[in-house]
Amino acid sequence: MADAWLPTLITDTPQQGYELAITLSRRGVKYTQPDSEVLHKLRPEYANDHAALTAASQVIALNFQTVAAANNYWRK
Repeated sequence: MADAWLPTLITDTPQQGYELAITLSRRGVKYTQPDSEVLHKLRPEYANDHAALTAASQVIALNFQTVAAANNYWRK
Protein backbone atom coordinates (compact mmCIF):
# COMPACT_ATOMS: atom_id res chain seq x y z
CA MET A 1 0.00 0.00 0.00
CA ALA A 2 1.25 3.49 -0.85
CA ASP A 3 1.93 6.04 1.86
CA ALA A 4 -1.30 7.54 3.17
CA TRP A 5 -1.57 11.03 1.68
CA LEU A 6 -5.28 11.54 2.29
CA PRO A 7 -6.01 11.60 6.01
CA THR A 8 -9.52 13.05 5.61
CA LEU A 9 -12.03 14.52 3.20
CA ILE A 10 -12.99 17.17 5.74
CA THR A 11 -12.07 20.74 4.78
CA ASP A 12 -12.78 24.11 6.38
CA THR A 13 -14.24 25.79 3.30
CA PRO A 14 -15.78 24.93 -0.06
CA GLN A 15 -12.70 26.44 -1.76
CA GLN A 16 -10.45 24.01 0.11
CA GLY A 17 -12.88 21.24 -0.81
CA TYR A 18 -12.66 22.14 -4.49
CA GLU A 19 -8.86 22.17 -4.32
CA LEU A 20 -8.99 18.74 -2.67
CA ALA A 21 -11.25 17.54 -5.49
CA ILE A 22 -8.63 18.67 -8.02
CA THR A 23 -5.92 16.88 -6.05
CA LEU A 24 -8.02 13.70 -5.98
CA SER A 25 -8.51 13.93 -9.74
CA ARG A 26 -4.82 14.49 -10.44
CA ARG A 27 -3.84 11.64 -8.14
CA GLY A 28 -6.27 9.39 -9.99
CA VAL A 29 -4.45 10.12 -13.23
CA LYS A 30 -1.08 9.39 -11.60
CA TYR A 31 -2.35 6.07 -10.26
CA THR A 32 -3.78 5.16 -13.67
CA GLN A 33 -0.61 6.13 -15.57
CA PRO A 34 2.32 6.05 -13.14
CA ASP A 35 4.93 6.64 -15.88
CA SER A 36 5.51 10.41 -15.73
CA GLU A 37 7.36 10.33 -19.06
CA VAL A 38 4.25 8.96 -20.78
CA LEU A 39 2.05 11.49 -18.98
CA HIS A 40 4.17 14.40 -20.18
CA LYS A 41 4.31 12.99 -23.71
CA LEU A 42 0.49 12.73 -23.89
CA ARG A 43 -0.25 16.08 -22.25
CA PRO A 44 -0.18 18.17 -25.48
CA GLU A 45 -2.78 15.86 -27.01
CA TYR A 46 -5.37 16.12 -24.25
CA ALA A 47 -4.53 19.73 -23.39
CA ASN A 48 -5.92 20.78 -26.77
CA ASP A 49 -8.83 18.34 -26.91
CA HIS A 50 -12.11 19.90 -25.79
CA ALA A 51 -13.67 16.50 -25.07
CA ALA A 52 -10.74 15.48 -22.86
CA LEU A 53 -10.89 18.79 -21.00
CA THR A 54 -14.62 18.43 -20.49
CA ALA A 55 -14.10 14.89 -19.18
CA ALA A 56 -11.44 16.16 -16.76
CA SER A 57 -13.87 18.81 -15.51
CA GLN A 58 -16.51 16.15 -14.99
CA VAL A 59 -14.12 14.06 -12.87
CA ILE A 60 -13.30 17.10 -10.75
CA ALA A 61 -17.01 17.86 -10.33
CA LEU A 62 -17.70 14.28 -9.24
CA ASN A 63 -14.88 14.42 -6.71
CA PHE A 64 -16.16 17.78 -5.46
CA GLN A 65 -19.61 16.23 -4.91
CA THR A 66 -17.96 13.54 -2.78
CA VAL A 67 -15.98 16.06 -0.73
CA ALA A 68 -19.01 18.33 -0.31
CA ALA A 69 -21.13 15.43 0.95
CA ALA A 70 -18.37 14.42 3.40
CA ASN A 71 -18.43 17.99 4.72
CA ASN A 72 -22.23 18.13 4.99
CA TYR A 73 -22.09 20.83 2.31
CA TRP A 74 -20.33 23.12 4.83
CA ARG A 75 -23.53 23.67 6.77
CA LYS A 76 -22.94 24.81 10.34
